[in-house]
Formats: sequence, structure tokens, C-alpha cells
Amino acid sequence: MSVTEIRTDEAPRPAGAYSQGVVANGFLYTAGFGPQDPATGEVAPTVGEQTAQVLSNVAAVLAQHGLTLDDVVKTTVHLQHLKRDFAEYDAVYAERFSAPYPVRTTVGSDLMDILVEIDVVAALRD
Repeated sequence: MSVTEIRTDEAPRPAGAYSQGVVANGFLYTAGFGPQDPATGEVAPTVGEQTAQVLSNVAAVLAQHGLTLDDVVKTTVHLQHLKRDFAEYDAVYAERFSAPYPVRTTVGSDLMDILVEIDVVAALRD
């Protein structure tokens, strides 16, 4: 099996021993991205704004391999306050993805001073 690392300055740099993304077996897998602006490190205050930034970070990694959010087939989402923030997060999520939507798992998690983290699996184009 061949694994190719994906890197970009358009998404936050890894804070540990992991890649922003890897390509393997016909898919691109991303790390879980938080809402940090890659240029400034700033984090917006609301879950809606954070969701938008997270999806921009994910999209930047996908773009390095010629993919978009339309190529995503699976997402895993972690929300700091699942019940409180689900509707606001879901509204932004629905604006950024189109039908047929990727399959999705959304869970409540104890996050590090952020409200949302998302990782995706995207299918490579033929």
C-alpha cells in the first residue's frame, strides 16, 4: 500500500505527530481540524463561525489533491456542546455540502478550547 502525505500552509499546521491529510487506497483522509485561522491562529467565538473555518481548513487540504467538499463521502464531527450547538453547526454544515450529503457521525467531545472539530474521508476522482 502506498501512502502520500498532503500538506498546505492554507490549513493549520499539525500540533503533534500527525499529517494534515494522507492519500491511500483511493481515498484522501484528513486529520481532525479545529477552527484556527491558519494565517493568524485566531478562533472565532461562535460554533457557526468555527464550523465555517473548520470546513475551510478541510477544503484547503482537499484542494491540494484537486478535490472539493463535493468529493467527501464521510465526516466525523466533534462538538464541545452537542445539544446546545447542534442546530447552529448543522445549518453552516448544510450550506457547505450538497446532496447527496456525506455520511456523518456527530458526537459530543471534550475539546481543547474549541467548539468543533471535523475530519473527513474523500473519494479520489477517476
